[in-house]
Amino acid sequence: MSHPTPLAGRIAVVTGAAGGMGAATARLLAEQGAHVALLARRKDRLEDLAAELTAAGGTALAVPVDVTDQASVDAGAARVRAELGRVDLVVNAAGVMLPNPLDDGRIDEWTRMIDTNLTGVLRIIRAFTADLVAAAADGRGADLIDISSIGAHVTFPNYAVYGATKAALTFLSASLRTELGPRDVRVTNIEPGLTDTELGSHIDNPALSGQLDSMFDAVGSLAAADIADLVSYVATRPRHVNLRQIIVMPTRQA
Repeated sequence: MSHPTPLAGRIAVVTGAAGGMGAATARLLAEQGAHVALLARRKDRLEDLAAELTAAGGTALAVPVDVTDQASVDAGAARVRAELGRVDLVVNAAGVMLPNPLDDGRIDEWTRMIDTNLTGVLRIIRAFTADLVAAAADGRGADLIDISSIGAHVTFPNYAVYGATKAALTFLSASLRTELGPRDVRVTNIEPGLTDTELGSHIDNPALSGQLDSMFDAVGSLAAADIADLVSYVATRPRHVNLRQIIVMPTRQA
C-alpha cells in the first residue's frame, strides 16, 4: 500500500466491524499495514468491507461472529488463528445502546446490552488474552483496546442500563491493566462522547430518538474515523507507553 505502514506485521481483531467505529478502525488499521480480522454478525457487510480493504492492498478476513454466543466466538477465534496467525491487537468496538425509562422494565433490552457491551467483551478477551501475552513475551507490541463511552461516568436520563454496562467496561479495563500490564500487554479504555454511528438507529422510543437528534444538532459530533485515529495512535506508541484512558468529545459538548 502507498500509505505509511506503522502497523505492518501486526495481526488485529476488530469487533463490531460491520459498521461505525469498528469498520472505520478496521479500515485504518489495514491501511497502516495490519492484517485485520473483521468480526460482527452481518456477514454480507463484513465480506464487502474485506473485499474493499483487499482491493486497496490490505489484508482483511471476514469472520462472522456473534459476541453474545460463546460457541460463535470460539469458532471465530480458531479461524482467525488458522488464517492470520497469533493476534497482538484486539479492539472491542461492538456495542449496542438501547435507552428507555427504567420503569418500562425492558428486560429484553437490558439483557441485550449486558450480553453485548460487557459479557461479549469478556468473551473476546478470554479468546485472545493468551495470544496477547505470548506476543508481549516475544518482545512484540500487544494491545487490548476497549471502546467504552462517556456514559460510563456522565449520567443521562433513560440511559441508566447502557451507562452501567459502559461503567463496568471502564472498570474492567482499569482492572485488567493490573493483570496484563506486568506482562507487557497494554490495556486502553477509550470513552467517546457524541459520535455519528449506527447506535442511535437502534432506539425504538421516538421521543428519545428525537432527543438524541437534537443533541447532535446542538453540539455536533465526532466521526467514527476520529475514534479509529485514536485507536491507531494508541497502538503505535512505543511498547513502554500505555495510554490507559482517553476521553474524547466534540469540542462543543460539555
